[in-house]
Amino acid sequence: MSASTSEIKRVTTHVIQAMKTRGEKIAMLTAYDFSMARMLDEAGIDILLVGDSASNVMAGHETTLPITLDQMIYHAQSVVRAVHRAMVVVDLPFGSYQANSEIALSSAIRIMKESGAHAVKLEGGSEVEESIKRILMAGIPVMGHLGLTPQSIYKFGTYTVRAKEEVEAQKLRDDAQLLQELGCFALVLEKIPANLAKIVSESLIIPTIGIGAGQHTDGQVLVTHDMLGITKEFKPRFLRRYLELFDAIGDATKQYINDVKNKDFPNESEQY
Repeated sequence: MSASTSEIKRVTTHVIQAMKTRGEKIAMLTAYDFSMARMLDEAGIDILLVGDSASNVMAGHETTLPITLDQMIYHAQSVVRAVHRAMVVVDLPFGSYQANSEIALSSAIRIMKESGAHAVKLEGGSEVEESIKRILMAGIPVMGHLGLTPQSIYKFGTYTVRAKEEVEAQKLRDDAQLLQELGCFALVLEKIPANLAKIVSESLIIPTIGIGAGQHTDGQVLVTHDMLGITKEFKPRFLRRYLELFDAIGDATKQYINDVKNKDFPNESEQY
C-alpha cells in the first residue's frame, strides 16, 4: 500500500480523484462476501467492486446476465459489513437500468439504501445517458464502464478485444468524454488496445481503471477469484495469478479427508 494513502480512514470519490491528480495508481478488486472483503480491506485495497461477475464465480452461470438486483444487494450487504477503509462500488445488473431511466434510478437507490454501498457502476455510453443523468441527479456517484461490456455479450458474440477498428475506437473516445461531462467519478476500460486506453486516460480528468487495457490507465481491477487462482480455466493474457488456491485448497481438502479416514483427526488435543 502506498504511503500516500496509508493514513486515509475512508476512500471516497475525492480521494480517488486526488490519486489520479498526483499520479498514484488505484488498486481495485472484486468482492462478494464478508470474509473475502474483510481480508482485502485490511490489506489496503482502494476500491472493492461488488461485480456482477458474481454470476460467474459465485453462482456458476456462463454469463453475467442472470444475476438479479436482489442478489446484487445481498452480496453488497455482505461486503459493506466487512469494510472499514475501501470504497465499495456495486454493479447495476443487466435489466436494471438499460430500458428506462426511472427504473435505473430506482435500482440505484435500492442498492444505496439497502446495502450501504458508496457508488454504483453501469455499462455503456450514450445509450445509457439518461439513466446516468437521473442517478447522478439523486446524488449517487456513478462509475462508468466502456470497451468490452459483458452484459452485452450476446450483441458482441465474443469476448475478444474491443475498439480495434477506428469507428468503434472513436465512439469509445466520445463516450468517455460524455461520461466525464455527465459527472461520472471514474471509468472502467475493459479489454481494449493499450494505446487507446492511454489516449483516453490522458484525455480525461477523471480516473480510468483498466482490465486488459494495458499499463497506462490510472488504476487496475481484477476479479479476485481469478487473481488468487480459485478459478482454474480462465487464463486471459491480462490476468496475473498471485496464488494457485484451487490446487492448494484441493490439497488441503485431500489431507483433511485422509486424516478423518485414518482417525488422525481429531486427536486428543483437539477435543474437549
